[in-house]
Amino acid sequence: METAALIVVLVILLALFFDFTNGFHDTANAMATPIATGALKPKTAVLLAAILNLVGAFLSTEVAKTVSGGIVREDQIGHDLLPSLIFAGLIGAITWNMLTWLLGLPSSSSHALFGGLIGAALVGVGIGGIDFGVVMSKVILPAVIAPLTAGIIAFAATKIAYSVTRRYDGKPDGRSGFRWGQIFTSSMVALAHGTNDAQKTMGVITLALITVGWQSAAHHEPQLWVIVACAVTIALGTYLGGWRIIRTLGKGLTDVKPAQGFAAESSTAATILASSAFGFALSTTQVASGSVIGSGLGRRGSTVRWRTVGRIAVGWLLTLPAAGAVGGFAALLVVFWGVGGVIVDAVFAVTVILGLFLYSRRNAVTHANAMSDVAESGLAVDLPENPPPTRRQQRMLEAKAKAKAKAKARSDARAAKKDAAEARRNGGQKPDAPRTDVSDKETGR
Repeated sequence: METAALIVVLVILLALFFDFTNGFHDTANAMATPIATGALKPKTAVLLAAILNLVGAFLSTEVAKTVSGGIVREDQIGHDLLPSLIFAGLIGAITWNMLTWLLGLPSSSSHALFGGLIGAALVGVGIGGIDFGVVMSKVILPAVIAPLTAGIIAFAATKIAYSVTRRYDGKPDGRSGFRWGQIFTSSMVALAHGTNDAQKTMGVITLALITVGWQSAAHHEPQLWVIVACAVTIALGTYLGGWRIIRTLGKGLTDVKPAQGFAAESSTAATILASSAFGFALSTTQVASGSVIGSGLGRRGSTVRWRTVGRIAVGWLLTLPAAGAVGGFAALLVVFWGVGGVIVDAVFAVTVILGLFLYSRRNAVTHANAMSDVAESGLAVDLPENPPPTRRQQRMLEAKAKAKAKAKARSDARAAKKDAAEARRNGGQKPDAPRTDVSDKETGR
């Protein structure tokens, strides 16, 4: 029992570290677009996101219940083995989180966690240890539907925003008032992130507590100290900021203008809050990326960099199996060597974390260079040229050109008529032609 308790303590510490990586990995979800448009300064943005993540963590526990009492069937796994498998699953999640952070790839921390746990459970006890019905209904389907839904909402919202503010089309930086709206919408995304992502770590810790009898299996609600610890940890990770991923989302997908950012953040917040209410363990990264892409498609003249989109999509597809593979390998060591395997896993985790962190220092990305082409005006990125005219504007321009041509034709006709009248008064000669009826005296003869 003492060994199991020690492993549970290690699980709690590793889970909190995962929560920390989740915070800095997902800061971009809320704050990339307001930083990119200049609505918020980088440090102000991450501080605001940290505070709201902290608050959001206290607002809902539905997702925590899904993780602690749904995905892994703890009744099919021995209580002496389950904490070690959770530990192995967390190693898989953290390894993938750190690697994708180093690459600046906005992958899903949530799917990394689920992949790690599923891989560890499959290696440890087989298929019977996973409730695939819950995995399909509350993980896989939301992963497919949520980004698409968020993208469609953001596309429509962007179209509406530009339609109702059409009079600003001819101005060099129109719709700048949306920057104020972005402060509100990005705050809602940060709050929504706290209601969803912080809950996943709470669920993992609660599951570990249940396995050693420190919490009743009949109640999967996280204890107050678990909520506080996870809320503070994810807020701290958020404050440090995942600047590499902020750079990818803020300027790698599409050149974001204020109206786009407002639409994207509104869509992201609405989708995440609705999912949290239903207990869906959603990937906030996928939702935010889908919203940014949708807003890019919704603005005329905006260019979505599909190569970057494809790179992100590959990351989405690889997250579950990659984290599952690492989690399964770590679980294999536990199955073969018991406590010795846990020690080897711990050494492996520390080595990977330190190695990736030290490697990242070679090309550090901070708040000072996450948006490398910040203009003197305070805008985070250079805004593209004014978009091409709408069909309505094109029709107006064509009508003006026709009216101008008709006016010129009428003017030319009046001038020709006037010249003809003058010629008749001058004996059939044009007004400027020399006279032929000059006398000899006038000619000097």
